[in-house]
Amino acid sequence: MKTTFNIRYIPVLSLVAAIVTVLAVAFRGAPAQGGAATEAQRLVAILQYVGQDYPPAVASNDSAELAEQRSLAADAVALAGRAPGAAPFASRVVSIGARVGQGADPAGVSADCASLVDDLVAATGIARTPATAPDLAEGERVFGKTCATCHGATGAGDGPAAAALNPRPASFRSSAVMEPLSPFRAYSAIRFGVKGTAMPSFETLEESQRWALAFYVFSLRQPACDHAPPRVSLDALANRSDADLAEAFGAREVPCLRRTMPEIDAPALLAAARARVEEAARVSARGDESGAERIVLDAYLADIEPAEPWLRARAPEALTQIEGSFTTTRAALHAGDPGARDDAVRLAALIDRAASAGARARTTKGSAFWLALLVIVREGFEAAVIVAALLAVLKKRKQLSRARLVHAGWTSAIAAGAVAFLLGHKALAGAMNEKVEGCVAFVAAAMLLYAALWINARATTRRTMGDLRERTSGALASGAFALFAVSFLAVFRESFETAVFLEALSIDAPSSVAWGAFAGAALLLVLVMAVSSMGLRLPMQTLFKASTVVLVATAVVLVGQGIHAFQAVGLLQAHAIPFVRIDFLGIYPDRLGVLAQVALAAAPLLWKALGPSIPGLPSGAKPAE
Repeated sequence: MKTTFNIRYIPVLSLVAAIVTVLAVAFRGAPAQGGAATEAQRLVAILQYVGQDYPPAVASNDSAELAEQRSLAADAVALAGRAPGAAPFASRVVSIGARVGQGADPAGVSADCASLVDDLVAATGIARTPATAPDLAEGERVFGKTCATCHGATGAGDGPAAAALNPRPASFRSSAVMEPLSPFRAYSAIRFGVKGTAMPSFETLEESQRWALAFYVFSLRQPACDHAPPRVSLDALANRSDADLAEAFGAREVPCLRRTMPEIDAPALLAAARARVEEAARVSARGDESGAERIVLDAYLADIEPAEPWLRARAPEALTQIEGSFTTTRAALHAGDPGARDDAVRLAALIDRAASAGARARTTKGSAFWLALLVIVREGFEAAVIVAALLAVLKKRKQLSRARLVHAGWTSAIAAGAVAFLLGHKALAGAMNEKVEGCVAFVAAAMLLYAALWINARATTRRTMGDLRERTSGALASGAFALFAVSFLAVFRESFETAVFLEALSIDAPSSVAWGAFAGAALLLVLVMAVSSMGLRLPMQTLFKASTVVLVATAVVLVGQGIHAFQAVGLLQAHAIPFVRIDFLGIYPDRLGVLAQVALAAAPLLWKALGPSIPGLPSGAKPAE
């Protein structure tokens, strides 16, 4: 038996291949910074520990503690020789190690460790501030599960296992222990453990859990907060000790600063992003392009991403410029372009202007409105045609008493689609970022093309109606549930597709999508009433072909936006080209994005051109008629 390949599958297979290629390149090209970042962070953690504990060890002349400090200093010297980005500072680490080995210069060692930590963080791009405000309730839960056995339920260092440990677990209620510490120092200890003690590494915890735990232990010794704390950036809270906060804001404010996490402060985040970008320019000027690229990426992920909703609402044009400049700057740094430093300077200026911008553009909202309207009308009208075909079969067979089963089926399908949209929106809303946006865009584009090019291209209208008549006839013979199932399944696909499409469109302008969907539903109702009550005859083939063009065009837009989202977070490398930028069409001046959109837009033309040559069709026949 000879098997032939249906050429109509080419466009869809092309999209699938493109998406697979994009994802493969994305995750292959994603920066593999895990090991490098870990070694640099471990070096920072050791220097923090030595800087604080070496002077007391010298003062006490405790041989065991001095031996521990020498061991840690030796580890720091070894790490400085292999941690990427640390080589320029190796001589300073060696100097610290030599003095620790001799038990000399405790004040100088402490000051040099603090200075070196700052320089290492700046040079290697280590994030020493959480991306979002830590959840103290989550910190309390993690503390009870992982820390209370040793440190005690109240953090006093009196847990059930404490008596058997030497040295004893630290008391987080002790001023002597906590005053010099910062949450960043606590975070480092949580991540890497403390050598020479029973404090283990908790690298299996999620990043957000480690930060939540680090901030929580600072709240344990503080009394209840009875007023609103002063405005302090998350960066300051993470890197200042209680003593520093008391000196800057007064001792009365410390309890509230430690017990009340700040809300996302978009201007502060933008200021932090600007500072990181300026630091990246300095690092680039020293010849460390890879280090500068990491700092720029951190600025985007840690500062711009959390502030994106604020920017989108108040300065969408500035947000567009910032995103494009981030992509250009990172691409220049990655390529070692001598002009990368100038790109970083321009990016810093854009961030500075965005912090005070108040303009609001309507382009994205307008396009989202019309696309949502067209999707509702297109998919809804298709579902209406299916229901009408089912009811026509029942009328012809004089089984109108069973029409209620059809109505129950399609209304249930629409309700199920609405639930799918709400569940998807709820699941994604808390973690919506550029990666998720890109994935949703690609999935929606694939479904759009799938719907447009063969399953729902209504050149197959007569064939589809024939299939529905056959299934309805079988359902009449099988019973009530079967008829309900035919109606439900026939409409649920349209409902589910609509939910996915609207989810993708609502990422940037949810209110506009809601109004577009409402307007589309109203227009759809008018069309259905005109056809059913007034006997209006519509050019069905023309309508379905036009709607297919709309679906393909929307898929092209979403593919462009998906690629741009992946480039924004470093999963895809950007390649800037001289081209127009039209955000609401997903068109960006990037080689990969433009080529992908051109290829996708050309796929239906290729399908139509090759359609008459599909194997197995008579000469001159048209496919799917």
